[in-house]
Amino acid sequence: MIILTYIGVTILTFLVMEGITWLTHKFVMHGFLWYLHEDHHQPKYQGVFEKNDAFFLIFALPSMMLMYFGVTPQVNALLFIGLGIMFYGMAYFLIHDVLIHQRFKWFNNVKNPYLVGLRKAHKVHHKHLGKEHGECFGMLYVPKKYFNI
Repeated sequence: MIILTYIGVTILTFLVMEGITWLTHKFVMHGFLWYLHEDHHQPKYQGVFEKNDAFFLIFALPSMMLMYFGVTPQVNALLFIGLGIMFYGMAYFLIHDVLIHQRFKWFNNVKNPYLVGLRKAHKVHHKHLGKEHGECFGMLYVPKKYFNI
């Protein structure tokens, strides 16, 4: 029974991360940490990495700390919260960096209506080069209007 609870904690954390991502993207990345996120909104990336990639570390560190303290001195719920954040980070990497921005050419010809809708919504987000007037700050949940269903 406890394993089902831990699986539930992991799934719930993954789902809650979408809201945290939306809030962080809108109020932190397009707010006081815009100087790290700004290069991500420029038409051409300069080099392999962007300053925006620092957010990988900003989000990975709490996940790693939670997983560490989730096994020390014995397994507890913190491990599964950390895993939920890690799984969300993996999904974010695959959706945002691989599928949407195609920093890796793994999914070039995606036809799935949901994934195409995610790409459309993100393109709308990037039509604004500045930090103001943004829209579509989430990653996995976007408004229905972007889907051809």
